[in-house]
Amino acid sequence: MNKPSKEEIAHACGKRLPDVIAPGLKVLFCGINPGLYSAVIGHHFGRPGNRFWKAIHQAGFTPRLFTPYEDGDLLALGFGLTNLVERATANANELTDDELRQGTKELEAKVQKYHVQNVAILGLGAFRSAFLRRSAEIGLQSEKLAQARLWVLPNPSGLNAHYQVDDLVREYQKLLD
Repeated sequence: MNKPSKEEIAHACGKRLPDVIAPGLKVLFCGINPGLYSAVIGHHFGRPGNRFWKAIHQAGFTPRLFTPYEDGDLLALGFGLTNLVERATANANELTDDELRQGTKELEAKVQKYHVQNVAILGLGAFRSAFLRRSAEIGLQSEKLAQARLWVLPNPSGLNAHYQVDDLVREYQKLLD
């Protein structure tokens, strides 16, 4: 697909991305919400600057570097994708705390329905707001979400300057240990 135009991106506000989910997943990666670029192309972590695909490959989740257009191929490996909030925005800070908290209820229902083993929330700030855990840190959490172990991992967005790809890989690998 060609690079989306500025007009297409501008009109993507509020669009939704379908979950990449199936029963018995080893890990359900949960983003905060779709970005406008991803909403236009219809695939998770679609913006070229997003480091998700590189991080999960280098961490050992995929046998090769996938593109966003191959997000559905994660299912065969036991991994899936969803978001806390379904609607696309230009920036995650456009979301309200109420939306994030409501997203936890919807996420819990998905985790229970699909018997997911691990849930990885990709973004510490969003996790703190959504789960009302102001002092939470990156890593495995003490509580579960439904039956799943609950993880918080760094957001792979290129805007997250606190974590370089090697840092993301190191944190993401802990899920596989």
